[in-house]
Amino acid sequence: MASAREIKTVCVEAYNRHDVKAMVCLFAPAGVLVTPAGIQEGREEVAWYYTHWFDAFSDLKVTAWTMPTTDDPAVTEFTITGTQDGPFLLSEGVELPATGRRIALRGVSVCTIEDDLVVTDRDYYDQLELYSQLGLPVGVGV
Repeated sequence: MASAREIKTVCVEAYNRHDVKAMVCLFAPAGVLVTPAGIQEGREEVAWYYTHWFDAFSDLKVTAWTMPTTDDPAVTEFTITGTQDGPFLLSEGVELPATGRRIALRGVSVCTIEDDLVVTDRDYYDQLELYSQLGLPVGVGV
């Protein structure tokens, strides 16, 4: 039986390959991804979320810099970096056209598994920091 840490490490590797199929296969059929942008329930919604980010940031990468070796949950501090070279859906449903701006966004993920599959992955990052880096005035999209 794999630990949450092992599963999350595989997920990070798939993320950096933009391999949505591999990432989604790590989620339980009813797995939940919680982010500042909302809650994605089930593999289809999780796949949509990651596909949306990869389409908006074709060079998106995650760098995990703290990964305590606890079994469950897996806690990961990370930085995601990329260039917004595609449309990005903001929280109020408005699509931001490609800006060409680079982001470097710090965050934390808490991942819980059951039967070797992700049941919840809670990602925390500052959405206002993201919007600011994309050139949006404070308060837009909130």
